[in-house]
Amino acid sequence: MRKKKWLAIMMALTMMAGCLSGCGGAEEGQQEVSGGVDETAARKEEASAEQTSGEKVRIKLFTGKIETIDVMDEIIADFNASQDRIEVEQEYQKDASNIIKIKFASGEVPDIMTTYEQGFVDEGKYLDLSGQSEWWERLSPSMKEACTDVKSGNQYRVCTNMTMAGFFYNKEMLDELGLEVPQQWDDFMKMLETIKKEKPEVTPWFIFGSEAWHLGHLIEFIPHGYVKATLGTIDAKKAMLDDDQARLRFGEPDGPMAVFASRMLELQEKGLINEDVLTATSDNCIQDFVNGKAAMFSNGMWVISSLLEANPDMADKIGFAPYPAYMPDSKPVVLSAEDSGYSISSTTEHKEEAIEFLNFLFQPENQKKYSEAAKAPSAFTDVDADWAPETIVKEVSEAVGSAVNIGYTNEKPAGFSGDDAGRMLQELFAGQFSAEEFAKAYEQAWNDGMNTGN
Repeated sequence: MRKKKWLAIMMALTMMAGCLSGCGGAEEGQQEVSGGVDETAARKEEASAEQTSGEKVRIKLFTGKIETIDVMDEIIADFNASQDRIEVEQEYQKDASNIIKIKFASGEVPDIMTTYEQGFVDEGKYLDLSGQSEWWERLSPSMKEACTDVKSGNQYRVCTNMTMAGFFYNKEMLDELGLEVPQQWDDFMKMLETIKKEKPEVTPWFIFGSEAWHLGHLIEFIPHGYVKATLGTIDAKKAMLDDDQARLRFGEPDGPMAVFASRMLELQEKGLINEDVLTATSDNCIQDFVNGKAAMFSNGMWVISSLLEANPDMADKIGFAPYPAYMPDSKPVVLSAEDSGYSISSTTEHKEEAIEFLNFLFQPENQKKYSEAAKAPSAFTDVDADWAPETIVKEVSEAVGSAVNIGYTNEKPAGFSGDDAGRMLQELFAGQFSAEEFAKAYEQAWNDGMNTGN
């Protein structure tokens, strides 16, 4: 009986083998690579299995850009609806540059992120995107250069837009007073004093100091701007990467940080900035500006949409000017740099899916929508977007052409973010530092941040 059962089993196995052999012959057209099944076919089978089981690949997109949350939600919804394998979710954090440190430390790293620091590049946190030729062939050469890591020559992020930052001012108000935004700091101070005298109900320069990123930007654009304009772009990057304080001079009593801090304290003492500098928000600033209660403020192109939404009639009244020269023998500067940069985590388990989403995001029609919502010109040469009213575009073009163009400080240490710098400026306004103490503390924080990243 056992013998018969064993023979039956053997016959069944023989029949199964013949069936499998026949199936293999029927699919001779299937491609093989190195003796194995084609990887694309294998991925399709795997994806099909995931769909059958109802499971999706979930991609986390982490951002600190509040101005583009809505348009990104639109594009993400379109992508999620276009296929049923991948689901992208956007996470916004106001304090993104610090939250990302926690995410890296805890292992809860997003698949895609808009935060970018040189220290994280050095630590291998980002995926090398140099091979994504379909992106780089479409990007303007200057923006590809801006996305290139100075140390390795590789690209670990891709930007979709360009942006400019400087002073937005009320042209109608300044014209009424017969004023122009000067290029030298002493003349700039006289202009602010004239506004205060002639229009005491108006804040000459509104600073929304409750938001650390904004104060961090003031440091980026003014003292760091001086370093970049004086040393030149490449030498400034090298000095920052090497922590070359002999050239940066962050802690010196007559260096860029101490002089900048003394300028800020003088503005506060003379009442040329808003009294509520430490509690004021960006919304407060926008409302005061569009209602004629603030003459000027510092920001980037991303604020235009909020200004025009708050008061569409402001379009022809918005002026734009560089930051005046504040150090001896220095020049006015204006930010003209990459914007909306995307990096992929080097540890993501979903590299292909992350790239698939970015391919969708970078489609010309989506980038036109994004540029017009972000009020920033596209970095892609095949995208034609009406990113701002013609009068504002003209103002920006003139400002960029009249000053030294600087980029963002991507070379700052991972252990000392722009928000960290902004919080130090909050402490300066709160009376916790003298100008020289601020400079020394800034130098120490920079050095400590370098050591943290190593």
